[in-house]
Amino acid sequence: MNLDSTIAAELPKAVELRHRLHRIPELAFQEFQTAGMIRAELDRLGISHIDGIADAPTATIAVIGDPAKPCVALRADIDALPIQEQTGLPYASTHPNRMHACGHDGHIATLMGATAILKENSGRLPVCVKLIFQPAEEEGGGAERLVRAGVLDGKIGPSVRAIFGLHGWPGLPVGCVATKPDVILAATDIFKATIIGKGCHGAFPHLGADPIVAVCETVMNLQQIVSRDLDPTEPAVLTVGMIRAGTATNIIPDQAVIEGTARTVSRPARAAVKASALRRIHSVAAAGGCTANIDWVEGYPATVNDPAMADYVAKIARQTLGQNRFIPAGRPAMGGEDFAYYLEKIPGCFFLVGVAPPDRQPYPSLHNDRYDFTDAALAVGMRMFVELCLNFQA
Repeated sequence: MNLDSTIAAELPKAVELRHRLHRIPELAFQEFQTAGMIRAELDRLGISHIDGIADAPTATIAVIGDPAKPCVALRADIDALPIQEQTGLPYASTHPNRMHACGHDGHIATLMGATAILKENSGRLPVCVKLIFQPAEEEGGGAERLVRAGVLDGKIGPSVRAIFGLHGWPGLPVGCVATKPDVILAATDIFKATIIGKGCHGAFPHLGADPIVAVCETVMNLQQIVSRDLDPTEPAVLTVGMIRAGTATNIIPDQAVIEGTARTVSRPARAAVKASALRRIHSVAAAGGCTANIDWVEGYPATVNDPAMADYVAKIARQTLGQNRFIPAGRPAMGGEDFAYYLEKIPGCFFLVGVAPPDRQPYPSLHNDRYDFTDAALAVGMRMFVELCLNFQA
């Protein structure tokens, strides 16, 4: 098989599919049109599929090859974001305030393109391949639901030996792949703190307890967690992304609210950031004569690549794309991924595929209203998925 010519022949179909998907972005667990499109493509390829898993009705699972052979899973996430697209592309979103701003349309098209090639060459596969089209990566933890339902352990199709997933990455040029052993993406926790004071007239602040002042001091104080409460070599970030308070310029309100996210890469740091944040929020509120109610929600765990699988991805990338096309990731990124739930159960690797064209530097970031998964990157992802399956040794 000449894989270059096979991918070149399949690429236009993958591009056309991505553009169709890009027009119909849907939020977590609402991806019914998207799932329908995925299932129609599998039908076209003559691949049977399982539609809907437990409490994930938009999930789609399929298997290629001999299920008696060791099983390797490939995953694509399928949901979109609540963003109004501003790309001006001819295939831009037709759904108001919905956009594939994280490139999941590209992930689906990449996996479907690889699926067509794997199906055509199923007799040559040393493994069977489980295809996981997973809903709700952006929020809702679709991966956790599928793991709980048995997508890895043999309850749904063959038991999985190893799993691979990818993400389009604006910080890498088209044609390049990156990954690293161990932690590649951070754990993602979120918090909401309501500071409760005593409202009064803005001209007489001494008669109340100002929650806005307390909230402002809290935001500044929280920035000391990373610089003063953690080992300086420990990666972490805490961001307050929302502040809500007040109804008029001359009224001190009864309460003010902040919401934010904490990102860490180790379990001790995750626990330390939470403990420090709770302590600091309560203390700053008390210093201002206020109290605090805090909701802290643990989100996705850190995404931890199996070292042997990360080395395998690096080897395949160097062999198939070229030595200079694999770029070792030097440190974790502080974004998060629910692919982490798969990696908690079985060996695998999450890797990054470059989407930045040479003529557009810098390229719009993920979750940006001008981001688009570059069509040329589809061939790279397809090649990686196919080669990882064809060369896998159990």
